[in-house]
Amino acid sequence: MARDSALSTLNVAIDALNLAKELSGITPANAVFGSVSVLLTMIRVICLLFCIDGPPAYMFPGLNGKQAELC
Repeated sequence: MARDSALSTLNVAIDALNLAKELSGITPANAVFGSVSVLLTMIRVICLLFCIDGPPAYMFPGLNGKQAELC
């Protein structure tokens, strides 16, 4: 539930920044709005990757439950 709320908040913030970038006529402001929007988008993608399946470090493709035998 908290993850959905956080993702929803990130989506709203990204949309607001994109709108502000479109409406702003000041070049430095456009650069800032665009950069922050990209940063928030990256955070959203990372959150989706890590919150759904867990960190990739905990996945063991191809080991078929034989992690203990590797030690």
